[in-house]
Amino acid sequence: MRQGPTAHGWEDQRWTLARISRLIEEKYGPRFSLPGVWLLLRRLGWSWQVPQTRAIQRGEEAIAAWRTETWPAVSHPDER
Repeated sequence: MRQGPTAHGWEDQRWTLARISRLIEEKYGPRFSLPGVWLLLRRLGWSWQVPQTRAIQRGEEAIAAWRTETWPAVSHPDER
């Protein structure tokens, strides 16, 4: 599982309970229900967090300028 879903034949980088259940069955034999997979993962200390994605073209300077110049004017239009 550390290689990610694409290493196991899926096109995106999301692990779902159904995918994990299928992988457990293929590699180790036992079949788990989706709630069973979730309980197993919780016992192992895993969570359902979704990783944050960011654009490669992200311009940190442009974002900082927008936050300090544009956002205050838009969020508080009465204070102009």
